Amino acid sequence: MNYDLVVIGSGPSGQRAAIQAAKMGKRVAVVEKRRVVGGVCVNTGTIPSKTFREAVLHLSGFRERGIYGASYTVKPDIQIEDLLFRVEQVIRSEIDVIRTHLARNRVHLIEAEASFVDANHIKLDDGSDEQHIIHTDKVVIACGTNATRDPHITFDGQRILVSDDILQLRSIPRSLIVIGAGVIGVEYATMFAALGVRVTIVDKRPTLLPFLDHEISAALTYIAQQNRVTMRLGEEVDHVEVVEGGRAPVEVRLKSGKLLHADAALYAIGRTGATAGLALEKAGVELDPRGKIIINAHYQTTAHNVYAVGDVIGFPSLASTSMEQGRAAALHAFDARDADDHGIGLFPYGIYTVPEISTIGANEDELTAAGKPYEIGKANYREIARGQIIGDRTGMLKLIFDPDTRKILGIHILGEGATELIHIGQAVMALNGTIDYLADSVFNYPTLAECYKSAAFDGLGRLNG
Repeated sequence: MNYDLVVIGSGPSGQRAAIQAAKMGKRVAVVEKRRVVGGVCVNTGTIPSKTFREAVLHLSGFRERGIYGASYTVKPDIQIEDLLFRVEQVIRSEIDVIRTHLARNRVHLIEAEASFVDANHIKLDDGSDEQHIIHTDKVVIACGTNATRDPHITFDGQRILVSDDILQLRSIPRSLIVIGAGVIGVEYATMFAALGVRVTIVDKRPTLLPFLDHEISAALTYIAQQNRVTMRLGEEVDHVEVVEGGRAPVEVRLKSGKLLHADAALYAIGRTGATAGLALEKAGVELDPRGKIIINAHYQTTAHNVYAVGDVIGFPSLASTSMEQGRAAALHAFDARDADDHGIGLFPYGIYTVPEISTIGANEDELTAAGKPYEIGKANYREIARGQIIGDRTGMLKLIFDPDTRKILGIHILGEGATELIHIGQAVMALNGTIDYLADSVFNYPTLAECYKSAAFDGLGRLNG
């Protein structure tokens, strides 16, 4: 069977690549080794974790505690089944939507494991005894990643687990040690803390999420500690094991000699490209020293008819940017775009901790290191009527701008709705707007969007002394 394009993987980047090519009249197939579409994003990653978070915040009553008190809860005895009920419902819906979109665009979905015979031929293993090989002019690798596992640790998915195992938990642990304070680790740490789980975070870095603006990182650290999260930063793990017979069976020994115990340990030390079974060498596709697929400015690999997009190429490893990468790769593959760079442009980060965080542009440390002058303007949710209404007294919005041109250089938000609120600032930045525009704009009242106006006034006040 011959195709113009074969996409390996049905996650966000693979879907966009396939549908874009199909809209250009190309014959397209998506090869997915799982029995469900959507990749990690829909089945074990982004969608489940964010739905899990919403279930946690609703059932625990966490959002309303600023109004009704720290003891407020919607459901007193929350079970893992209560949380997963909502997750499973959303996953089923998303899978159905993806299948519908692929079918509507006449993309052929093949349920099989793909591997290269050469750069133009893909072998399909569907579990039968027959061998299937398809020919294709172009290939997009969108196979995603797997949670990294230390070979010296025995993972059982219940007491010692990775993030992909969360949906298989049989009960909520009373205590949890999170090894690795990256985005995934901190997201789950704060979610479980909101449930009342006693959480300990271990990471060798001295700061929580150091890529964030230092003020946002410090605020998140303080809020997490107020929710009984213990920080073991600047510490390295020596070994992790299950000790049978104890009340807290998981034992984590640190290189400093400290011994930690908990009901479960979540190992969250990054993710690894899921390329092991693809036989990339047969297609002439090379990996970098960290196991990511090497690409050029057009997402072409070292085999120029083979493209790679999404998490398997590394930074920024966001579903949002992966979608645009897939679309850009398909356009270039069929000569519809000749971009000089990756073409993603200005994009925000969304971090679904409790509280959530979103950021776009530069932070203070980056501008200081670059020797670029800046000024800031801040607004606290507690000073905004909407913040009082929803009971969020810790949220904040921070603008960073050029003191001469007044153009916005960065926006950093912590608090309820941060990942939605960021898009107002994104639009202003994309159009080279200034804080004067925000100061002069009329926002609905009462809304969190007013934080932009308040922060702009604060920044202008700092300029004027």
